[in-house]
Amino acid sequence: MRDAIEVHQWEGDSFRPLVFTPGWQVAILNWEDQFARSDLREIERHNQTDEVFVLIRGQAAIFTCTDAGLITVTPMQAGVIYNVPAGLWHNLLATPDVSFIIVESRDTHLHDTEIRPLAPAEIAQIDAQLPEWAK
Repeated sequence: MRDAIEVHQWEGDSFRPLVFTPGWQVAILNWEDQFARSDLREIERHNQTDEVFVLIRGQAAIFTCTDAGLITVTPMQAGVIYNVPAGLWHNLLATPDVSFIIVESRDTHLHDTEIRPLAPAEIAQIDAQLPEWAK
């Protein structure tokens, strides 16, 4: 048994897992260049686990793509839980001040991440649904 709470924070860029248990982890994800519309090139999925996103700062949208090619862009609200089911292609668009909390199975980003390039038609579908701040 532990005697004190753990306190974690991360102010640097990118992804940093901070809390680990045998089955899951919690990370903070801050700005990455790939979140800019101008750097939108790829999409990812995790086949064995869901992934939870909570926006805590900035503006963001999560976009998903089904195996049938249907793209949906969902503007995110701070403090709301967004669960991406296992196997669903997804990625993020965001402003440079963005910060997310991510909860997922431990080491998902190391062992269960499949990445592929976005097709031009998929990028066009995303562009048609962009929130104003992302244009």
